[in-house]
Amino acid sequence: MHGGNQSETSEFLLLGLSESPKEQRILFWMFLSMYLVTVGGNVLIILAISIDPHLHTPMYLLLANLSLTDLFFVTNTIPNTLVNLQSQNKAISYAGCLTQLYFLVSLVTLDNFILATMAYDRYVAICRPLYYVTAMNPGLCILLLTLCWGLSVLYGLFLTLFMTKVTFCGSRKIHYIFCEMYVLLRLACSNTQIIHTVQITTGCFIFFTPLGIMIMSYVWIVRAIFRIPSASSKYKAFSTCASHLAVVSLFYGTLGMVYLQPLQPYSMKDSVATVMYAVVTPMMNPFIYSLRNKDMHGALGRLLLGKAFQKLT
Repeated sequence: MHGGNQSETSEFLLLGLSESPKEQRILFWMFLSMYLVTVGGNVLIILAISIDPHLHTPMYLLLANLSLTDLFFVTNTIPNTLVNLQSQNKAISYAGCLTQLYFLVSLVTLDNFILATMAYDRYVAICRPLYYVTAMNPGLCILLLTLCWGLSVLYGLFLTLFMTKVTFCGSRKIHYIFCEMYVLLRLACSNTQIIHTVQITTGCFIFFTPLGIMIMSYVWIVRAIFRIPSASSKYKAFSTCASHLAVVSLFYGTLGMVYLQPLQPYSMKDSVATVMYAVVTPMMNPFIYSLRNKDMHGALGRLLLGKAFQKLT
């Protein structure tokens, strides 16, 4: 760590969304409920996919990794937020703040990579169905996931090490529920132009390259679907992609509200946008992927009800 940083700023104050005691109580129960729903939903998806042999396919292996990522994501931020809402001490150490930032960057990047891999999986399944078994074989799927995890870890480490060179000597107040890069750059009293440029440049590459893969995959998918003569077959093909499209739209929409803007003074809109991508998106993903998925319905039924579910069906 950069010695000058720690001598001048040893901790930050996470003020959250409100400093009103009454509003903090409401926020505590709201975040606690959302956290429990998120953990419960994602754990159920991971268990269902792990236990049910019918779901041991590339698509569901990727979905299990997405749920695992969302589980880590909310656990990195929400428990600390709940503690802050219930205590008078809002402080987080300099090292704790950078650790939280590291996992935040790594996990958001991982979410992005996994969503792109899922889009490729759907492209092969719909546009190259005869080659699906060989094109998305277990070995390749594991290799792609290993690359996703490895690159995400390295990118998080890269940006976090850059942040250790930033000096903080002014306000320590963070009006967010966790340590986020844009907020820290706003608090810096050293020149942040270089790191901001690096963050924008690498961020555009890291996030827009997978987005480009997703767009191209869906261009080919839509073309393939339009060539299907049967209306019911068209609907079935599109329904396999609908959940993924909904998650991608939610993920990139909320992420863009936070990061696709210049450094500017704090606003409540920024805090709300941050909560949307950090809390709401991971909570919604299990519902989106299981809502209209008969395979997931069956797996969850067998997981929760066991033999009773088999009798019902």
